[in-house]
Amino acid sequence: MPESPHRFVSAFQRLVDGTKRPVLLILGLSVIAALLVTVMAVPAMAVTGVYASRTADVLDTLPDSIRPSTLAQKSEIYATNSDGSNTLLATVFDQNRQEVGWDAISPYVKDAVVATEDPRFYEHSGVDIASTLRAALGNVASGGVSSGASTITMQYVRNILVQQATQLPTQAERDAAYEDATTESLDRKLTEMRLAIALEKQYSKDDILLGYLNIANFGGSVYGIEAAANYYFGVSAADLTLAQAASLAATVNAPNALRIDQAENIPDNQARRDKDVLASMLKQKTITQAQHDEAVATPVTPNITVPTTGCQAAASGATYFCDYVTWIVKNDPTFGDTADERWSNFKQGGYEIYTTLNTELQANADETMKKYIPSSMEDIAIGSTIVTVEPGTGRILAMAQNTNFTEDPSVTTAGSTAVNYNTDIDFGGSSGFQVGSTYKVFALAEWLKQGHTLSDRVSGNETTWDMSTFPNSCTTLGGEWEPANDGSSRPGTMSVQSALTNSVNNAFVAMAQQMDLCQIKDTAQSLGVHRADGADLDTQPSSVLGTNEIAPLTMAAAYAGIAANGLYCTPVAIDRIVAPDGTELTPPAASCTQALDPKIASTLAYAMLGPIESGTATASDPDDGITHIGKTGTTDNEKDTWMVGASTKAATAVWVGNVTGNVSMTEVEPNDYSGSTVRHRIWRAVMTENDDILGGGDFPDPDRTLVNGSSTRYGSGTDSTPTPTPTPTATAEPTPTQTPVAPVDPAVPATPAAPAAGTGGAAGGAAGN
Repeated sequence: MPESPHRFVSAFQRLVDGTKRPVLLILGLSVIAALLVTVMAVPAMAVTGVYASRTADVLDTLPDSIRPSTLAQKSEIYATNSDGSNTLLATVFDQNRQEVGWDAISPYVKDAVVATEDPRFYEHSGVDIASTLRAALGNVASGGVSSGASTITMQYVRNILVQQATQLPTQAERDAAYEDATTESLDRKLTEMRLAIALEKQYSKDDILLGYLNIANFGGSVYGIEAAANYYFGVSAADLTLAQAASLAATVNAPNALRIDQAENIPDNQARRDKDVLASMLKQKTITQAQHDEAVATPVTPNITVPTTGCQAAASGATYFCDYVTWIVKNDPTFGDTADERWSNFKQGGYEIYTTLNTELQANADETMKKYIPSSMEDIAIGSTIVTVEPGTGRILAMAQNTNFTEDPSVTTAGSTAVNYNTDIDFGGSSGFQVGSTYKVFALAEWLKQGHTLSDRVSGNETTWDMSTFPNSCTTLGGEWEPANDGSSRPGTMSVQSALTNSVNNAFVAMAQQMDLCQIKDTAQSLGVHRADGADLDTQPSSVLGTNEIAPLTMAAAYAGIAANGLYCTPVAIDRIVAPDGTELTPPAASCTQALDPKIASTLAYAMLGPIESGTATASDPDDGITHIGKTGTTDNEKDTWMVGASTKAATAVWVGNVTGNVSMTEVEPNDYSGSTVRHRIWRAVMTENDDILGGGDFPDPDRTLVNGSSTRYGSGTDSTPTPTPTPTATAEPTPTQTPVAPVDPAVPATPAAPAAGTGGAAGGAAGN
């Protein structure tokens, strides 16, 4: 029970009568008078209930903003194992905290904090009259407001206000609110007293002490007793010894000055532990003399256990995928109205994010990347990516990159970057890379949509093209263009199937002249294809050969749409979101649309068997009994090299090339492998593991009318079955037989790369295999 106010009035009077410092007394009279009224009237009325109705309203009313609520906690990101279980990928937080219940905290901690911070905690009603008066007299003597006599309840109130300050939307608001909550002033102290009394009228002592122990700062970003026990001693709060508990109790009074992860602070921490905390516990008879002596004899020996925090700690090279998830959070309204609010909510919200990432596939992708591509090389800004998407769902199963992830965009160390080469610029990515002949499949899709067949014959001969002759409902074209083939400049006429199998540039240019370039763009966009920098897809004739800069994730998702018989699903990285209160939130969902008619998709997939079986992608074939479709891509000067393909269960895009610059991949040997062909080694290794874990089935049969009644794929011109008579087109040359064509790697006029990660655009250039 609170002590009699009259007793302290008498003591105060005696002290005033005996003071030898009249000047300070006069200066402090107003402070003493206000505090005296507060400590005499407010607590007494709170205890006896003798106060006017208006006063009762003031003391009983506890603003919703000051009520104990969910504290800032760490959010966790999980990957998915093949058996459906989950593995922690990364932890993200501003405040390292894990709230625990009353029974999960050692009694030593509770006793140490009460004995040191507020010995009469279980006797007063939020404000300790004796301590407050003693502090007031001390302030008169010192000439300021330096001593606060804050009870645990008052400290709890202050911590709640500080927590609320950290959650405000702008830095200016946060700074102002923090200043209001911590400035030593009479107004703040009176506010704390009023709120403390109101808090105690609605919550039990144990609830208040528990709240205080969960909210208190223990130095740096360590908040709450559980995180403090884990970080400083490597144990749970329930298992703290007396000496450890006393050391942590010593810290709360000056968290950054007495934190024991800094060796220079340990002597001061131990002195406060022994002379203040343990001495107070002995005085309050919560420990025996023997326990006291044993604890004092125990040196402060921290066992610092650093929590795995941030995406830099993600295992199996999943750092860039983890970063991609954080960008989804920043862009998705599930977490708030603005990017800053979303990120603040996520770092403080205690969310559990369960992602689509498959731990086994990710580990293999990471190992494969490390085997074939180093993080940096001399004379070339080497870059490489692997990304796998599940057909029919859009779930991202693996994402790897050759560089080391850093969360600091200003880091310029070779082999380290914050830029995710797999993703769009709005999701932490680059401005994209020219995709070369991997884009040809979209032109072929439009070709089939317009009723053409795989057996139609076109000329692959190099020629000068009048660009005004190319239909383009998006823009007006003009000028001349001379795209090159790599290999034979005059391969003659060939089937469209052969043109795809062997990636003949001018054959696809001839096809494009018979279509609307704008409609080719529309078909590509229906499969989710877009530029990584957010600009519109270019529709110059050269775009058919892959001059647009596109993110690898976009290409993998587009090919997944083809593999799913034309069902395109936007890429998704999150399966489930669990809020701090255990409720499930709706994650950003894939949007799935039938982008291609199934007969078009099945025929396109049928055609894409050609490069894998007998064309430019044979080196990528896992040859493991699983059917694969795919297409290679190379840009001018072999600056960028691609392999994109799929089984019915997984679509994978591999890119190896220049992040910036224009060094030919034929002139470099990453990890002693040929730079121009290492993409095949990577894709084969990744898909072999994907096939082993996920399996794969047969693709649907093609539409025979679109194949033109033949199941024969025209590859090198050496088919053992008779060549069916093709349906001639306007551009077909009257060559009676097809000249054998070797797999080609066409030269491509390039556009200078942008200074940021990624390459620049090329409106009039060309791209190849």
